Amino acid sequence: MYIGNKISLFIKNSVMQAQTITRYREPLVGFADAYDHLFTQIKQVVGPYHMHPREILPSAKTVVAFFIPFAEDVVKSNRRDKEVVAREWAVAYIETNRLISQICEQLIQLLQDEGIEALAEKPTHNFNERDLTAGWSHKSVAYVAGLGTFGLNRMLITTSGCAGRFGSLVISAEIPPTPRPTRELCRYYREGKCLYCVNNCPIEALQVQYLDKQKCYKRLLEVDNQFSDLDLCDVCGKCAVGPCAMNPV
Repeated sequence: MYIGNKISLFIKNSVMQAQTITRYREPLVGFADAYDHLFTQIKQVVGPYHMHPREILPSAKTVVAFFIPFAEDVVKSNRRDKEVVAREWAVAYIETNRLISQICEQLIQLLQDEGIEALAEKPTHNFNERDLTAGWSHKSVAYVAGLGTFGLNRMLITTSGCAGRFGSLVISAEIPPTPRPTRELCRYYREGKCLYCVNNCPIEALQVQYLDKQKCYKRLLEVDNQFSDLDLCDVCGKCAVGPCAMNPV
């Protein structure tokens, strides 16, 4: 079986068969050429600290990115109250991060059995808590891999929305890149009519022109304190449950 198809099938089967409380929709999988010029541009836009695929894996030829979209009930749960983060959303965050780690670990082993080198960064908490900079942005590399376009909410909006989690791997096998979207998936950027994410931010950290990352992160830590019986869940998601959450096109 063609290695790209094998990777896609493995990811999709792993998600649909996951033993989690959280339910999911079908995952999206995309591929990017490790030499794509956008990986160099990310260093210029995000910062020089952001790693190039070949800084992670010197033999890198392809970046695999995937998106695991939450089921509709998870999205609806976090729409119920503008201030309070739904427990279902917090659990989904924890379970999905764990699932992404498992998928990457198993994929790395599967690929190694095929003679292919592969490495992956953690799905989250791989950033500097002081200045909130990260050496690897799963959303950014997913953009290069054709999975979506960035929205006003600073989320990557896919054809299955933005309510979910991203994962990625760098591999030594060459896989044809996924074409990037030619249509804007953010309704505000496309039509200039939607400000749901800005209006729904409970602390006004998100504005049209900027995102106050420190203010946002403080809010996430406060949410984590509210779910002291769970693992670390510095999560909010109020900017990710609008019209772009599931079916933006």
